[in-house]
Amino acid sequence: MNSKHRRTDPASDLYRAVLQLKTPEECYAFFEDLCTVAELQAMEQRFEVAKLLNQGLIYSDILEKTGVSSATISRVNRCLNYGNDSYRTLLERLKALEDADPEVQA
Repeated sequence: MNSKHRRTDPASDLYRAVLQLKTPEECYAFFEDLCTVAELQAMEQRFEVAKLLNQGLIYSDILEKTGVSSATISRVNRCLNYGNDSYRTLLERLKALEDADPEVQA
């Protein structure tokens, strides 16, 4: 997404606060306070879809595996192909963490 479509300031306190989280537990607690259960589930599903698309799975397999709608799969796929590369960046970082320490689950 280019800057003309941004609705908020990426330098806002919210995004700076996220960068201060130190552990997965802190991150989870913060997002649990910030978001509804449905919002958290939607974000978790989108990230899982991005991971599966990045692994080369096709829509029908992702739909069967996750139960998410084809519209969600399509949206995530659009972001993977035409977005800001944030999904791929984070997936690569998680893979590097897993490769460095197999005990870490990506």
